[in-house]
Amino acid sequence: MNSYFLLPLLFLKFWFLDAPIGMIGYFASLNNAFLQLFSLPLFLKTFFQPLKSEYRQGLVGFSRAMGMLVKSVFIFVDLLLFLILLAGEGLVLVSFLAFPVLTVMLLFR
Repeated sequence: MNSYFLLPLLFLKFWFLDAPIGMIGYFASLNNAFLQLFSLPLFLKTFFQPLKSEYRQGLVGFSRAMGMLVKSVFIFVDLLLFLILLAGEGLVLVSFLAFPVLTVMLLFR
């Protein structure tokens, strides 16, 4: 009988502490998979190397410049997609946290 009185507190603990921590862990895993899938760390690590490892005489400068140009476009697109993903994750988290508050406000309106 005593545990029924603790249900609102258990709900609040779950909704505002346990679930957001789990969601943030999931989002961290999703972000890691996204970065690996779109090769952003690899593009940053190999930015000054030629795109196809072309080291023939007289072609090294052009290969490096072309590689930097192509990788710059890829890095820009990857960062843009990553920012969209982060914005979506933030929107989901804020919506999740605001749902009970908005529901109670709607009931007492």
